Amino acid sequence: MGKDILNVAVVGAGYWGQNLVRSFATAKRCNLKYVCDLDEKLLAVQKKRFPFIKTSTDFEEILGYSEVDAVVIATEVGSHFRIGQESLEAGKHTYIEKPLASKASDGKVLVELAKEKGLKLMVGHLLEYHPAVRFLKETIDKGRLGQPYYMYTQRVNLGIVRQDENAWWSLAPHDISIVCYLFGSEPVSVAAHGQCYLQRDIEDVVFATIKFTDGKMANIHCSWLDPHKIRKMTIVGSESMVTFDDMEATEKIRVYDKTVAIKQDITTSYAEVISLRFGDIVIPKVPGGEPLALECRHFIDCVLDDKPVRSDGIDGLRVLRVLEAGQKSLKSNGEPISPEDF
Repeated sequence: MGKDILNVAVVGAGYWGQNLVRSFATAKRCNLKYVCDLDEKLLAVQKKRFPFIKTSTDFEEILGYSEVDAVVIATEVGSHFRIGQESLEAGKHTYIEKPLASKASDGKVLVELAKEKGLKLMVGHLLEYHPAVRFLKETIDKGRLGQPYYMYTQRVNLGIVRQDENAWWSLAPHDISIVCYLFGSEPVSVAAHGQCYLQRDIEDVVFATIKFTDGKMANIHCSWLDPHKIRKMTIVGSESMVTFDDMEATEKIRVYDKTVAIKQDITTSYAEVISLRFGDIVIPKVPGGEPLALECRHFIDCVLDDKPVRSDGIDGLRVLRVLEAGQKSLKSNGEPISPEDF
């Protein structure tokens, strides 16, 4: 880009937007110039926290400022496409909080527009920047698990109950993005089952199975109607297995030297053919760092240094297609649906 400092405007100062304001306001190589929101009370809060920022209730005004290099969007999901499109049309590098849009067809437009304009488009898939998830990615890519077989995730808690979206759309984007990132292959089908207990036509609990082109499989369990707060995933490979428990304060990753081997010897009994290995459990030291700060720094560096974005528009579009396939499967009694249909 040829600049040392990125001038940023954050649009949306609500529940999650305020965290993005903090991260960009304190990030290196970044100058947070503007915060935009329709609620002047929210703007007043941010102005008090960071007196150096300018505030506005007019998004069009923000787009008109040539000194703004990048726009960070943290508004309600239904407005992501419109605001993202306007930002890209105005020549701004654009970060959109997950999901990229409310439907895959809109996400595709944003991806193509960013490519046409030569701009960076990043989606806020936060957990792809979690140090523990990065450790898992390196572990898999270096072959320490052998051949990855399958993965299952749990993202459950009591609340927050939404009225505008179901548990699938509210909670699953995190796990879908992680699963696709770690496996590095394309999903070919989604089969989802769920139930609506608290509100009509809004699933409170969803179990979804995602199958991939290379035979890998993932199961996602998400719910806001559960007695436990669980943020956990398990990955099973041919040589070892690993768990990631984000609720653990320090020992988030555990690597299990466990596997099953099948001897190709027809002269032995069945019991002798199957060999179980129970080895050590290793708790590796994982580098620290706040995922949100790392994510925001990645966006800044990608724009200033013209680097490829990890959670780019294509990544966001892939997640959207899985979400839509899962939603259609929910309404089709669990029928497997291809993400490529969207």
